[in-house]
Amino acid sequence: MTTQASPDRRIQLLFPVALASLLILGTARIILDSLKNNRSQFLWQESEKHRVVRLPINISGDEIIPEGCNIFEGQWVWDNVSFPLYTEESCSYLVKQVTCQRNGRPDSNYKNWRWQPNACKLPRFNALKLLEILRGKRLMFVGDSIQRGMFDSMVCLVQSVIPEGKKSLQRIPPRKIFTAEEYDASIEYYWAPFIVESNSDHATNHTVKRRQVNLDSISKHGREWEGVDILVFESYVWWMYKPLINATYGSAQSVQEFNVTTAYRLALETWANWIETSVNPRNQKLFFMTMSPTHLWSWEWEPGSDGNCFNESHPIERPYWGTGSNLDILRIVREVLKQVKIDVTLLNITQLSEFRKDAHTSIYGERKGKLLTKEQRSDPQTYADCIHWCLPGVPDTWNQILYAHLIQDYRIL
Repeated sequence: MTTQASPDRRIQLLFPVALASLLILGTARIILDSLKNNRSQFLWQESEKHRVVRLPINISGDEIIPEGCNIFEGQWVWDNVSFPLYTEESCSYLVKQVTCQRNGRPDSNYKNWRWQPNACKLPRFNALKLLEILRGKRLMFVGDSIQRGMFDSMVCLVQSVIPEGKKSLQRIPPRKIFTAEEYDASIEYYWAPFIVESNSDHATNHTVKRRQVNLDSISKHGREWEGVDILVFESYVWWMYKPLINATYGSAQSVQEFNVTTAYRLALETWANWIETSVNPRNQKLFFMTMSPTHLWSWEWEPGSDGNCFNESHPIERPYWGTGSNLDILRIVREVLKQVKIDVTLLNITQLSEFRKDAHTSIYGERKGKLLTKEQRSDPQTYADCIHWCLPGVPDTWNQILYAHLIQDYRIL
């Protein structure tokens, strides 16, 4: 014999279900309110197969850059306690081109300078927090060998907190891919010295003297950038070989000589058009890094001298802007970014890097894939590399600034 529950009994049975539902909804509301109030940050990403749930990221007050503070204006201060952020020995991923001390550099002071903005402090780099931000995501650096140095720096900054066997580095030209397996995250580098396509796009076998740029062609590169969560672009040094550059525009068969600044603007406009047609601003975040300065002529910071960055051991401690940084190019970058309809964050690292005449690889790096010989090192006027940077060194500060932007971004990337 069956009996039917009375209405009162049914209400009693439904009450726990309703209460549980209210508790779930209430918990969700608390989390959403917490997100809105920026008390803590819960990041997640919807993937095709599953939802990647992230751990809370607690952001303290001293990690927030105050509104109105220009982090690109400041000075380098000596800090041999908290810097460098890693060592050559602790990062096996460094290439010979940047391991200056291992290559024979007798001094190490270049590692111990910390960038101090005038009106605030940069947050100290926290690898675990960055990896949480990158969980389930791809961070890609795009550009030339200067940008490759920034990639190498970032890998060294995060790799020490990842257990052995849970990290790997692949070289798949024109890309390098560092993977943090437990975070389902990758830090990547893509070789594109002009951003647009050129005859120098082969990652290892690229022409230096006979450069030709396709100013309105970017689709081949763009296919590799589509869907990347965080893109950091840079392009400068390869443009500055001569005042004129061979290029095509409109017709792939018609090669003409362009003034470099004209060609650069056309290339950047092609890149900007790709951004507006191919980037989803809700899911992707973009940065553009300004020019990395060179220190080829010591008379610029020491009148009457006839050297370069070789044997320099201290930063410049007065207002300084060298001829290695082209103001016309900087102006073009600002103008094009201002016109782009999608937000691109400008990382203006040029001025702070201008002071660091002491931090280049000089004679303690590679030339054409080989360390300099004893005879070459004895001729720094010819062989000193005053373009690339030692690691640890200045590119670590660039990444610290990138980290400061990412840690403050409360949007879902």
